Amino acid sequence: MKTLYLLRHAKSSWDDPDLKDFERPLAERGLNDISVMAERLLNRQKPLGSIICSPAVRTKLTAKLLAEQIKFPADGISSNPELYFAGASMFLKAASLVDEDWDSAMLVGHNPAITDFANEMANTDIDKIPTCGLVELSLPIDNWSDIQFGSATLVDFDYPKKQHDE
Repeated sequence: MKTLYLLRHAKSSWDDPDLKDFERPLAERGLNDISVMAERLLNRQKPLGSIICSPAVRTKLTAKLLAEQIKFPADGISSNPELYFAGASMFLKAASLVDEDWDSAMLVGHNPAITDFANEMANTDIDKIPTCGLVELSLPIDNWSDIQFGSATLVDFDYPKKQHDE
């Protein structure tokens, strides 16, 4: 059994209209949302083996800051250029290449691909994963290389503005 987390990058800043999309940094709200989601991820008390992110500034920073807050080692984060402007099939490929030693992994990416991938994996109908939204999928596989569309179960769909019982 494998667990795959999908995290959309935190809210990015549009303050500098001259920046290319790839170079956009995080907005203040994005930084705050990472802290919220890091705490919720820690509350799950499930180990995380790997974080793979798009190389865009906002995704790399989201992955780095989340990792710091959950005490995940920085060397456990890798960047996959195919996750920038990717489609669902590229997310599937990235997940299939996760080290078999890990029972859980996180892909950090962009919309619409990350929402499309979540929907195709678990046959769900999530309209749009909001910024810093987190999807947890359970996969009935022993090897990441066996991952297939439609094979996952949606365990949870969480996002910063979602109300939680205290």
